Amino acid sequence: MSGSRYTALILDLADVLFSWSSQTNTAIPPSTLKAILASPIWSDYERGRISEMTCFERVAATFSEDPDEISAAIASARHSLKTNEEMIALLRDMKDNLCGRLRIFALSNISVPDYQFVKSLPFDWTIFDDVFPSGVIGERKPDLAAYQYVITATGINPLTTVFVDDRPENVASARSFGMHGIIFTHQEDVFRALRSLFQDDPLKSGHAFLHANARQLRSVTDGGISFMENFTQLLILELTHDENLVKIQPAMLTWNFFQGNPFYETFPDDIDTTSLAMTIMPNDTSHITAVMDEILKLRNSDGILQAWLDPSRPRVDPVVNINALCLFYKYGRGHELEKPLRWIRDILQQNQHIEGSRYYSSPDCFLYFVGRFLSHSNNPHPHKLLRPALVKRTRERIGTNGDAMELSMRLIVCAGLGICNKVDMEALRLLQCDDGGWEVGWLCCFGSTGVRIGNRGLSTALAIRAIELNSAQCVPGEQSFQMHCITSVAKKILIS
Repeated sequence: MSGSRYTALILDLADVLFSWSSQTNTAIPPSTLKAILASPIWSDYERGRISEMTCFERVAATFSEDPDEISAAIASARHSLKTNEEMIALLRDMKDNLCGRLRIFALSNISVPDYQFVKSLPFDWTIFDDVFPSGVIGERKPDLAAYQYVITATGINPLTTVFVDDRPENVASARSFGMHGIIFTHQEDVFRALRSLFQDDPLKSGHAFLHANARQLRSVTDGGISFMENFTQLLILELTHDENLVKIQPAMLTWNFFQGNPFYETFPDDIDTTSLAMTIMPNDTSHITAVMDEILKLRNSDGILQAWLDPSRPRVDPVVNINALCLFYKYGRGHELEKPLRWIRDILQQNQHIEGSRYYSSPDCFLYFVGRFLSHSNNPHPHKLLRPALVKRTRERIGTNGDAMELSMRLIVCAGLGICNKVDMEALRLLQCDDGGWEVGWLCCFGSTGVRIGNRGLSTALAIRAIELNSAQCVPGEQSFQMHCITSVAKKILIS
């Protein structure tokens, strides 16, 4: 996805580019002043239908105030205007970076006298390609006629236009034309959204983040402890096919989630990391067979695999079983895990994944690993059992809240199932940070303590892959997830 799809930006003036105070040095209290500015009389004034004098007289009569006091209060409010210099700097940078491909307009509910005052302020009006005051065009927001006036006058395409305003009703009207609407609440969030929407190449920025942090893509707990672990490094490797980005601690036989003992406690090797590694990394067939034989010994009375390669820790988790199924089906032994397969099917059909599991709290993680499993298996049996329910549950997740990792996982599954998901794609792009990466998402947690573990490198690698897969049109019907084993790349790591 090269270049921003958006070519125009429409902004409000008051409370976006300018701030002001309703606290004046007059007898008009702030609450009354705000009520005056929200009155039908003031709306007519902003449309240019009545003069300033007529407006003040009618307002004075309606609110039982002195016309001179109202005039003084309005004058005081005008002189309280302050320019949002940070916003101006951002707009200037955006215009410079996009080299003439971005047009910026202002559409503001403002009377002609107020606009003339604003125009006299020290402000760089050259950032605008045009300004549309309601007092000049005779229409005001949120009336649709105001938006149509701007669209007609500028020739912009609403579908490639972003609209920013502090009023939800104004943004709603813009969205009704197909514009991308942003409600100006927290400036930091608005800045991030604008940088993301008008970014020339989000994929380039994402890759730059990964390479700038190569081999230092550390995981972190929700308590701020940073450490290296194998599981996430393996996922990043599978997503990027780039061994230079990751730092993996290869195992002789079975694998451990951790690299070293970052929490002053020794954990046994686990089926989850071992299955993931043996699905991705090249290995001797006899070695893999021996490991799968050991894994089969760790089934409980229901035939479900436990999480740890240690009989004294009889914990179970569906995602662990999914990743083990992925390994067994890849090497032709999937029939030996029929009970875990049917357990996963039942969880999907009964929607029992929605509140997460012992080690994976996100339903999107569960769906992602089911999708990953199917992508690694050509056997029709698991596809027949799992795909119908996976399609249903994935569709149900579209548009629900999620962090960058969850949205990316959801989008990757959607792409593999041929489901178009523009809503989450838009949300994901808005979450890209200034450094090109995406914020940490909580992949898993310690079952006993609930401490969550995430990794910005994984969030970013997932986001890049999601954008790559969803940049093309969705094709109905069965298609692979395009998540392939990376034998040649992984082999270099084992040798090094």
